[in-house]
Amino acid sequence: MSVQERRAAGEPEGALVLFHGRGANEFDLVPLLDALDPERRLDGFCPRAPLSLPPGGAHWYVVREVGYPDPETFAQGYAAAAGFVDSLPHERIVVGGFSQGAVMSLAVGLGRGRPRPAAIAAFSGFIPEVEGWELDAEQPFPPIAIAHGTYDPIISVDFGHAARDRLVAAGADVLYRESPMQHSIDPRVLEELQPWLRDAVTG
Repeated sequence: MSVQERRAAGEPEGALVLFHGRGANEFDLVPLLDALDPERRLDGFCPRAPLSLPPGGAHWYVVREVGYPDPETFAQGYAAAAGFVDSLPHERIVVGGFSQGAVMSLAVGLGRGRPRPAAIAAFSGFIPEVEGWELDAEQPFPPIAIAHGTYDPIISVDFGHAARDRLVAAGADVLYRESPMQHSIDPRVLEELQPWLRDAVTG
């Protein structure tokens, strides 16, 4: 798996893994490593999704219907993402991502039988409904941040609302932010998440 790495400034306090969106690559979210962790307390990693699909770029799964990934390809992307996270030697790992990558961060962080990360940051994504994966609501939840654009035409903000509501109902501590934008990440939210992420790792 091709991975872009950004090492901590000193002894790492943990790791930050960011999964890119559909059709992007391992370079796409590298700037977010510094945006979320400007003091470089964490080793940063941006892995490339395993599937190459039309119209190009890397993909975590085939999209047939938003919210409901194709089970066969989802299993491949999920295995790759989880395997990468599990290969890291860090004790505390934050996972996050954008769009398909947000789906992967929630899947890897909250799937049944999975070890909990230190925190999850999901931008413009959803909790997947897919055969072979289920939400583990029995383990204690890590801190979770969900951000979404109100006018997102790709993944409706309704998915952000649904993820927030489902997790809060299950007992999770969710920081939810909604911005008047389309399918993108609000820089102001990234800035707000800096202390949140720092507390999640050191706490």
